[in-house]
Amino acid sequence: MKSFRLTEKEMVSLAKKYPTPFVVVSLEQVAYNYRFMREHMPMVNVFYAMKANPSQKILDTMVELGASFDTASAGEIETLHQMGVPGERMIYANPVKTIGGLKTASQCGVRKFIFDDASEIAKMAEHVPGAEVLVRIRVKNAKALVDLNAKFGADPSEAVELLSMAKKAGLSPVGIAFHVGSQSLSSEAYIEALLLTRRLFDEAEKAGMHLTMLDIGGGFPIPGEDGTDPHAGDIMDAVARQLERLFSGVSIWSEPGRFICGTAVNLVTSVIGEKVRNGQQWYVLDEGLYGTFSGAMYDHWKFEICSFNKGEAQKTTLLGPSCDSIDFVKRDVMLPRHSIGDLMLIPNCGSYTTASATTFNGFAFAQTVYREDEPEIFAIGMEPVRKHLAYA
Repeated sequence: MKSFRLTEKEMVSLAKKYPTPFVVVSLEQVAYNYRFMREHMPMVNVFYAMKANPSQKILDTMVELGASFDTASAGEIETLHQMGVPGERMIYANPVKTIGGLKTASQCGVRKFIFDDASEIAKMAEHVPGAEVLVRIRVKNAKALVDLNAKFGADPSEAVELLSMAKKAGLSPVGIAFHVGSQSLSSEAYIEALLLTRRLFDEAEKAGMHLTMLDIGGGFPIPGEDGTDPHAGDIMDAVARQLERLFSGVSIWSEPGRFICGTAVNLVTSVIGEKVRNGQQWYVLDEGLYGTFSGAMYDHWKFEICSFNKGEAQKTTLLGPSCDSIDFVKRDVMLPRHSIGDLMLIPNCGSYTTASATTFNGFAFAQTVYREDEPEIFAIGMEPVRKHLAYA
């Protein structure tokens, strides 16, 4: 799988035009990722988890590609509605919804909802009567970067009863949802969840409910700290084989976030200070945990740090610019010597980074630059991506 990554020449050229920190977005990579997923799992409808990166141009690109959207709040639903996205291309996937969110969903024509507890049924029955609902179950995955099942998902033993309760309340029970966790590096958890879900589909059938929809969540991985390809295509192929075997005739959805936008963004940051502590070199960057590196805290992401400087690598600590002592970007990373003003590149940082960034201490958000808006700098382009896009 290809990832968007600036060359040294491109990084330097952009830094002459834009003050650091800035992020560079490749919409072509976004399209590549979407089509990659569709190629490996053609039976799966993609609902982009816009919380990962709600950049307007990324949303526009996903609309143009024909994707649907996983929403978590009234604000996200309203954003898509104002873009002209119809309600049938949205799912309100947050298991716990506000009354205001349900009212907005109703006004915008959203009819698909996920829940994981009986307390949610009465709210949905009142504000979106007759809506199609899927119960989210809790599944296991020790290999996921982020365990989403600690907070979300009903016990599988309760799933059919919850769907039955929803039916009695006037809702339309249509399916089951699960999420194996973020950055899942193996197909095993997906396959175990699919086998479990198949049994629940059969139990629901015996209880008089014919389920027609399955939401397999997201979690498909991208290159991490060491830049190694996690072979997401192989994972998707394995999942697709089980879907064909177990869920023929069922409408299947997935809610990718990181996989769609993660590899489409690079951060360029500069060294603004240097010091030595306990014999180790420390560098202060102009971006930190309260900015684009926020994913280190909220998403447990370990960023790949790239330097084009020459020289022997040594253990180095990187800090952000804020006054907060928690603002350590990375400890004990192997880097060559740097001076104030030198640039560093952080690839694969398109998900849960700018979306959760703040302006703490008055530091502005990193500026967003779009690769497609800089034809002179990117004259050669991403030939492997263009080649891949040609099939669609």
